Amino acid sequence: MTVASPSVVARHPAATDPARPVAIWLFAVAGLIALMVVIGGLTRLTESGLSIVEWKPVTGVIPPIGEAQWAAEFDKYKQFPEYQKINSGMTLDGFKSIFWLEYIHRLLGRLIGVVFFLPMVWFWLRRQVPAGMKPHLVAMFILGGSQGALGWFMVESGLVDRPDVSHLRLTAHLGLALLIFVYILWSALSLVRRGRMLALRGGGIAAILACLVFLQILSGGLVAGLDAGQGYNTWPLMDGAIIPQGLLSMAPALVNVIDNAMTVQFQHRMGAYLVAILAVCTALLLKGRAATGLRHGLLTVVALQIALGITTLLHHVPVSLGVMHQAGAVLVLSVAVALFHDRALRAQTGI
Repeated sequence: MTVASPSVVARHPAATDPARPVAIWLFAVAGLIALMVVIGGLTRLTESGLSIVEWKPVTGVIPPIGEAQWAAEFDKYKQFPEYQKINSGMTLDGFKSIFWLEYIHRLLGRLIGVVFFLPMVWFWLRRQVPAGMKPHLVAMFILGGSQGALGWFMVESGLVDRPDVSHLRLTAHLGLALLIFVYILWSALSLVRRGRMLALRGGGIAAILACLVFLQILSGGLVAGLDAGQGYNTWPLMDGAIIPQGLLSMAPALVNVIDNAMTVQFQHRMGAYLVAILAVCTALLLKGRAATGLRHGLLTVVALQIALGITTLLHHVPVSLGVMHQAGAVLVLSVAVALFHDRALRAQTGI
């Protein structure tokens, strides 16, 4: 990839203007995906995700209308384990309350698809897609479609004997959503600051931090999937110790990493400490070599997120705090990616 000299970048700030509308559109899509992740967390916390037992990508956009259709939808729900083993005796009004949240989650997913596809076609036909961006837009569209399919694959796992979705599929669904979010955010930052896609190189410690934050959120997905936050609700000790007993109680030992609720929560705690340490190191090492606001913002959002995580744990994960913690995770990831991008831009252009 040809790298522009610092003087060219400095003399021609208007060079990126043709790409700005595309960048603004991508920022909007990234914002909707962030909202989707937060609503997905709310759906999980309220156990609403299994209320719609069919996947109808097109006709599913129309909710039940009239009492007859609501009764039919409720009858479908009654045929599956969540109603039979957990919600037996639920009223129709109770069903509506969980149905609407899952419906909004799915409707937002469809909206994101429309908000992405139609402007993409518009920019494409008007030849306004910046050079080199067409393959990336196609890749984003394919990933978005895959995310919808993966979402149903996740829901399907909870419609069998066990009335709960697979924690591994849940984490995969969350991970793909975050991957798409980061991809689009990186692209938007590249267009607004450079006018074309920036390569994923030159980030140094900022790149390592962004990857660690991504993995930490996936760790949180496992915590949510196993309801691991409902136990060991003390801090800083866990089950009365810094390193509790029982972390390797399952055999073979490796399965504890993904299936043992105690181990999964312990990993998430240790991951938070590691993110905090690396965030401080990143801010100190990049002093004078990265945007000051991003460095200070990083330290602020990481500190707030850890405090929120501890509070959420101590209060046994109430819905309100759990949703805020999920939103905070997306915010930390956004700042980490922006700092990575800033550092990569400086390294590749010399500014």
